[in-house]
Amino acid sequence: MSSEFRVEKHRAEAELTLSTGTRVKGAFFLSDSSAGHVGPERVGDLLNGEQGFFPFELAGGGTPRTVLYNRAHVTTIALPSHVSEAKLDPGYDVATKRRVSILLSTGMRVAGMVSVYRPAGHDRLSDFAHVEVPFRYLETSDHTLIINTSHIVELVEIA
Repeated sequence: MSSEFRVEKHRAEAELTLSTGTRVKGAFFLSDSSAGHVGPERVGDLLNGEQGFFPFELAGGGTPRTVLYNRAHVTTIALPSHVSEAKLDPGYDVATKRRVSILLSTGMRVAGMVSVYRPAGHDRLSDFAHVEVPFRYLETSDHTLIINTSHIVELVEIA
């Protein structure tokens, strides 16, 4: 029996790296529509939509198990190589791309491209750093990472 209040969800696979350094694989539960744009909800939408906890279904181990993770303690989210949420952002094709190296609070260093969605003259890396969005996309050579900006210790532009 279906309820009129039921919201249909789909799973989006990912690997989380927690502030403890632990990595877990599983899936997010995303809505089939988004309040912020046309189309289904994305992992970035879910993470930037609220504070606090989100449900995540752990992969493996036989019986599926859903746990609640605190956004504040998730440092990175690795999306599968065939998923590029960053390219779905409006203005992606015209945004300034900056090659960066990021040192995270866990000691992990990641490198890739970030998109700066600011007008010409205000599209420096420092402008990217001042936008108050908790989770940001970093496109690496083989997949997309979503980085929790509260865990960025150092952000450096590289040639």
